Amino acid sequence: MLDAPDGPAEAWVARPDDGPHPGVLFFVDAIGLRPQIASMMERVASWGHVVLAPHVFYREGTAEQLAPTDDLRRPAAREAFFHEAMPRIRSLTPDLSEPDALVWLDALARLAPGPVGVIGYCMGARLALRVAGQAPDVVAAVGGFHGGGLVTDVPDSPHLALRSARAELVLLHADADPSMPAEAVAELGSVIEQAGLVATNEVVPGAPHGYTMEDTSSWDAAAAERHYAALQDLFRRGLGRATG
Repeated sequence: MLDAPDGPAEAWVARPDDGPHPGVLFFVDAIGLRPQIASMMERVASWGHVVLAPHVFYREGTAEQLAPTDDLRRPAAREAFFHEAMPRIRSLTPDLSEPDALVWLDALARLAPGPVGVIGYCMGARLALRVAGQAPDVVAAVGGFHGGGLVTDVPDSPHLALRSARAELVLLHADADPSMPAEAVAELGSVIEQAGLVATNEVVPGAPHGYTMEDTSSWDAAAAERHYAALQDLFRRGLGRATG
């Protein structure tokens, strides 16, 4: 349990062993902490990383209280869950998420000192871009997958945080995603280029929004494996000491 700005927040940790390893901050998708996330964390940890996944919705209830009770591999159940979850997703505004992020980074630093990697899925990709700009001296690598709303027309749009970032980026977008259309991908690429960042900023052909999540109807096995391979390569380059 972490002492977050507005109360105690759960956080899950996965690690390969008790030795020193580079740290990874894992931002969940909108569905939150659940067995699928634990499985993904273990896979990343197996590459030689200490992985911390905070319960970013701690203000709304515990992870268990907010977890889906239906099988999201059924499209109708997935749609119903997101209809219910949208208010808490919208409520996690930058004025709340950015102070939280400093707590998450501090907790990870106690487990794994040194530069860190950050992963974000769906709405978590927005959080990942923001923390890259908040802590450029700490965040060395960022992976964002099927991110939504990374480019908006408001002054604090997530993509603008990259102007102060130094991390290498791998951003693999869902195909024909209305929350990240082609013009938004292009605008994101423009800001990345202006910031002088090393980055992959691509659409995964045929992959739906949520393609990494095996516990939902959006899972795409080939696209999910592509994301794992790209992420492992990114962390080898950006974090350097991984043993996997």
